[in-house]
Amino acid sequence: LAERERSELKRRKLLLEVTLKSYWIRKGSAFSTAVARPETELTPEMIATGSWRRLPFKPYNFSSLGLPPACGHLHPLLKVRSELRQIFLEMG
Repeated sequence: LAERERSELKRRKLLLEVTLKSYWIRKGSAFSTAVARPETELTPEMIATGSWRRLPFKPYNFSSLGLPPACGHLHPLLKVRSELRQIFLEMG
């Protein structure tokens, strides 16, 4: 279409321009069908045999916070006392 006709059709919303993108995906030099899991712990056996030198290790994440500590629970008598206190406070 001519530029003038195309702009007229766009203005009247009778024409919609669409851009298509495509990608070529090929196997790289490090392609493998097996998933290799990196080691997470260094054991005494690895140190003794020297196998730790050729194994991939998972990198450390020093910015992670870790698991929160387990919190305790109130004693059952303290729960009853707080409930009774709340009842009396509501009564005035």
